[in-house]
Amino acid sequence: MSLLEVSDLDVRFALRQGEVRALRNVSFSLDRGERLGIVGESGAGKSVAAFSLLNLIASPGFIAGGSIRFDGQELTGLSDRALRKVRGNRISMIFQDPMMTLNPVLSIGEQMIECLKAHRRISHREARAIALHKLQQVQIPSPETRLDQYPHELSGGMRQRIIIAIALLLDPDIIIADEPTTALDVTIQAEIMALLLELCEKHNVGLILITHDLGVVSQVTQRMLVMYAGRVIEQGPTREIINDPQHPYTQGLMNALPQMATPGERLNQIPGSMPSLSNLPSGCAFHPRCGFVNDANGQPRRACLEQVPDFVDSGNCRVACHMVAEMLEEEQRLAKEETS
Repeated sequence: MSLLEVSDLDVRFALRQGEVRALRNVSFSLDRGERLGIVGESGAGKSVAAFSLLNLIASPGFIAGGSIRFDGQELTGLSDRALRKVRGNRISMIFQDPMMTLNPVLSIGEQMIECLKAHRRISHREARAIALHKLQQVQIPSPETRLDQYPHELSGGMRQRIIIAIALLLDPDIIIADEPTTALDVTIQAEIMALLLELCEKHNVGLILITHDLGVVSQVTQRMLVMYAGRVIEQGPTREIINDPQHPYTQGLMNALPQMATPGERLNQIPGSMPSLSNLPSGCAFHPRCGFVNDANGQPRRACLEQVPDFVDSGNCRVACHMVAEMLEEEQRLAKEETS
């Protein structure tokens, strides 16, 4: 059994004009010590999926259906008091902007000690010793001095290391990192991701990395999910998806990387934009932007326009695409003809 199992997760927001489904039948799992990437454009549902795991969705959002099982325990429906034993304790989260996460009027040490004492019965002295050790683990220079400093006195990269140290305070089983390097420059991004990877491997901590950066995903994660308009549309081993993307949307993301463009010419891009979740196209949500919506005869596939695609197995990956399903059926038909 996997450490984390998410099945058919359905998240909605109750708005005046009606309910909007932010996540539709999202399913994935995470083993102990495994690293999983979740990628997609802004609005795909990546952060909502992450926040749902700890029921951190702000009102009017709510989990409408599905299951989230952590270490055999069902998390959906748990009271806030019961969830406190999981949040920050066994599952920690690293948010995008450390300045929005850290309290500006408390010193780093006060915040770390407060977090420890909220979950463990330990003395102030013991808590401070643990906080100091965690700062040393994340390679903070002069950690004794940093404990007594305030967030505004630290650089962006230093603040992000502090956030990672806080996430590791209670020795969690899983860390959820929601675009942890967005506000940092490229060199600091690489340092932070290398540090996070090293710590996860050293302590056998599972990692869920939410990002739009396929380069980071390819270097850090072992498996990945590609999301579009609130659904998972492709999932499987990271290396296989990066080397041979099956879904047209994943192919578009790969082709949009700067290194895929011809020097001196415009960068490749996926035409159009992510649809509004309150007004999704019929059938496959990606079909208005898809370059493969037409069949071999140049006619639009009715299935693409009318039916939400089911998952099909392609190698070690699962893909929700009518075109891929047709190609696999054709391959199977030809294989049968050759053997008959």
